[in-house]
Amino acid sequence: MKNAFLNRIADKSAVIGIVGLGYVGLPLMLRFAEVGYKVLGFDIDQSKVDALHAGKSYIEHISADSIAGARAAGFEATTDFSRAPEADALILCVPTPLNKYREPDLSFVLNTIDSLVPHLRAGHLVSLESTTYPGTTDEELLPRIESRGFKVGQDAFLVFSPEREDPGNPNFTTRTIPKVCGGITEACQEIGVALYGAVIDKVVPVSSTRAAEMTKLLENIHRAVNIGLVNEMKIVADKMGIDIHEVIRAAATKPFGFVPYYPGPGLGGHCIPIDPFYLTWKAREYGVHTRFIELAGEVNSAMPDYVVSKIASALNERKKAINGSKILVLGIAYKKNVDDMRESPSVFLMEKLRDLGADISYSDPHVPTFPKMREHHFELSSVALSADTLAAYDCVLLATDHDKFDYDMIRQHAQLVVDSRGKYLNPALNIVKA
Repeated sequence: MKNAFLNRIADKSAVIGIVGLGYVGLPLMLRFAEVGYKVLGFDIDQSKVDALHAGKSYIEHISADSIAGARAAGFEATTDFSRAPEADALILCVPTPLNKYREPDLSFVLNTIDSLVPHLRAGHLVSLESTTYPGTTDEELLPRIESRGFKVGQDAFLVFSPEREDPGNPNFTTRTIPKVCGGITEACQEIGVALYGAVIDKVVPVSSTRAAEMTKLLENIHRAVNIGLVNEMKIVADKMGIDIHEVIRAAATKPFGFVPYYPGPGLGGHCIPIDPFYLTWKAREYGVHTRFIELAGEVNSAMPDYVVSKIASALNERKKAINGSKILVLGIAYKKNVDDMRESPSVFLMEKLRDLGADISYSDPHVPTFPKMREHHFELSSVALSADTLAAYDCVLLATDHDKFDYDMIRQHAQLVVDSRGKYLNPALNIVKA
């Protein structure tokens, strides 16, 4: 069974199933198709399937031409999970958010595997890429797969290989970002490494699925903790009249022992605001209280309130209140130069300001209309920036520093700019750092 699978990977006759065609699944699909594999994509969203069949992309940094190229190479998308037997490998790229109690929400993963289990066949490889707590693969997926009567490692294979996508980063691609992979058994590991090694330049094997799951959490907790540190330093520096961004730039000239991290209005994206809570939740099962991680989470979670307080103070100095002020939020994606809205701190800022009575608008060249989100609702479209438009607002909040913004025009014509990204290096009467 194992050797037959390895042969199909080697001669590219293996069919690759990608389950979840979002920011992780879609680039992975393109990479397998580019190398010459037939790819079958699964998603519960019919509109995504329809767009892909029409050769269209719904993610800004993925071109329609690349989708059309994959289609020409045989890529299909479907909402019909009963087609799973057509694929040799089933790679799960579905969301793992938090619920309202800040606890892991595995519903997408579990619903997906439950939808696939009736259609599993001997020889299938299942790979989970969704970020999760250590133990998910062997505690949740393994028994479900073996409930079909398969022996994992012999009749079927199971690995965890965490995604490492960085949307909009031109320096790294799916191919060039090393891939960590851990298997339930040695046979699982061998197949997983062979599968990813066919399309990724470097695969990093680890001893178990739990080690692979913990690796992904450590990567993102490392960033969350360091961002928490500089966010706290920002508040201290501000009280002392010091520009934290100047300090970070100076410290970054040290060629060893220092890695620059940058403060902001809060954490966004699919990983850093969420992943630490997966570990803190699981650690309780072992009687461990992850104080360091939770402290960083508290600091980072407080950043939107800090930015709001800076807006309130800046308006107050101009004899205005947030209540009734017209506030324009620049950038509502979670990071610069992308259209990704997941966990964007800009949205939390918009809600806080709206609740305080502000008249909220936004401008984002990557998000023309405020999208439908599970927990956030605004009936807004992006405002085109001009000298007159900027001058009409009581406050302009720079929340996401897209390169497409004309920062000189913004500085010249806005009554007040609250800069939460350290974009403006030189002080000005109408610029307040937050």
